[in-house]
Amino acid sequence: MSDTKLNEIAYWASKVTGGSISRREFFGRAAALGLAASHTELLFPSIANAAEPKKGGFLRFEYSDGSSVDTLDPATWSTNFILSTFNGSLCNNLTEILPDGTVVGDLAESFESADNASKWVFKLRKGITFHDGKSLTPEDVRQSFLHHMGAESTSGAKALLSRIDSIVTDGPDTIVFNLKSGMADFPFLAADYHLSVMPAMDGGGIDWKRGVGTGSFILEDFEPGQSVKMKRNPSYHKNNKPYLDEFETIVLQDQTARLNALLTGEIDETNDLNINNLSIVEANKSLRVARVPSNRHLTFDMDTSVAPYDNVDVRLALKYAIDRDDIIRKVYLGSETKGNDSPIAPPVPFYKNPTPQFDYDVEKAKYHLKKAGLDKLDVDLSIAQTAFPGAVNAAALFKEHAARAGINVNLINEADDGYWTNVWLKKPFSGCDWFGRPTCDMAFSNAYSADAPYNNTHWKNARFNELLLAARGEADDTKRAAQYAEMQQIVHDDGGLIVVAFSHWVYCLSEKVGHGSIGGAFPADNMRATERWWRI
Repeated sequence: MSDTKLNEIAYWASKVTGGSISRREFFGRAAALGLAASHTELLFPSIANAAEPKKGGFLRFEYSDGSSVDTLDPATWSTNFILSTFNGSLCNNLTEILPDGTVVGDLAESFESADNASKWVFKLRKGITFHDGKSLTPEDVRQSFLHHMGAESTSGAKALLSRIDSIVTDGPDTIVFNLKSGMADFPFLAADYHLSVMPAMDGGGIDWKRGVGTGSFILEDFEPGQSVKMKRNPSYHKNNKPYLDEFETIVLQDQTARLNALLTGEIDETNDLNINNLSIVEANKSLRVARVPSNRHLTFDMDTSVAPYDNVDVRLALKYAIDRDDIIRKVYLGSETKGNDSPIAPPVPFYKNPTPQFDYDVEKAKYHLKKAGLDKLDVDLSIAQTAFPGAVNAAALFKEHAARAGINVNLINEADDGYWTNVWLKKPFSGCDWFGRPTCDMAFSNAYSADAPYNNTHWKNARFNELLLAARGEADDTKRAAQYAEMQQIVHDDGGLIVVAFSHWVYCLSEKVGHGSIGGAFPADNMRATERWWRI
């Protein structure tokens, strides 16, 4: 059999193990390509044992980061709790990111670029309806984007969409995005979790208050910061999905409560349990742990617009004053990858690890303090359990490490509830849990460009911003790689983030939960767990 046919069969094998198609459909495709079922199972043994998705049933998911100020407005969405339920269950985007990291159409049947990627044309799937029966139109998409783009908008997607010059509807199924310059990654941007499509209102705007989307589930109940209940959408546009009849998502911020809820069967899934509790889960025959490589990174962020963090030597002193190896060994039991103060993870295209590696070096920390005109330094670090898994213990170790260099890190224990509203983007030195992004442009535009909506470090670098614009429209991959490599080096040398570690998504699951390949670009299987997973 030719390599081409074998490659095609391997492609469909990945689809069945990921739950996109059934084993029966896979064997039919293999037979059409001339491969017998017995031979197929020898080449792809995972197919023989692949769990078939099952229809029906109920699952309860748990997250730790809900807030009493959570809303249905997509401009405000930022937590796992909200994203997995509203972006991932209630609504759809024009595009979605599959578990393997590729981008495909979701509400869009197809998309293509023109004029050096400065124009993108999306064709909508026919027959899609909102939960209230209204048919999806290009105007719904247009207004859903404009919702984040107005002069008064405070949306987290506003800066990302600033590169759009105009949005034009063309007939009953076509929408055209005219960009100010070329952007090869625009289909990835269209999958941003803020850009869920909701019904357009007469006169403009979107009707987000009713909680009506096109998604795999219909909203039944929403208690901000506490729980969401949803039931299956019988008119969903994706073949066989969702598998569940209904689900509930609840918030438990206390680690002990979350572990007990899992052990007693009150919940079927949780994530980010204390790593010391994972052995308890793994020893329980009715539970299991799934570790998914990701772009996620755990950081301590400095506001570079205020003293003392406006001095690059102070920033460098703090970067050398933290022993990341010690934290990874003691807090994460060696399971995470050491950071190097760039937010781009190894799985992201154009990743380039900057130099030097920031290792713990008391003498270098003292050297940079002296360059800053200081013999000692006092800083306040805001921290909470919800900041990132292991944040409180990691911060305590950081305090010990820094003290040897004459740096006193005073730990401010913030409340878990409201941390992402009252501390993040507001306090000058704080812990942060970053999802990461599937492309360099999205990661940098989201949090490091001068006008980034989530620029927790308030960092501005003219050369960096110049390169960001240039790389966005660069068609030559060799030149683009060099541009992104320089940007990663600039953030490393000059930026205000301390990347403690790149982390896995760690899911603790009941034996009742079935799933295929799990995506790592975003939490909750790229925020599609409720749609892609099933009850066994």
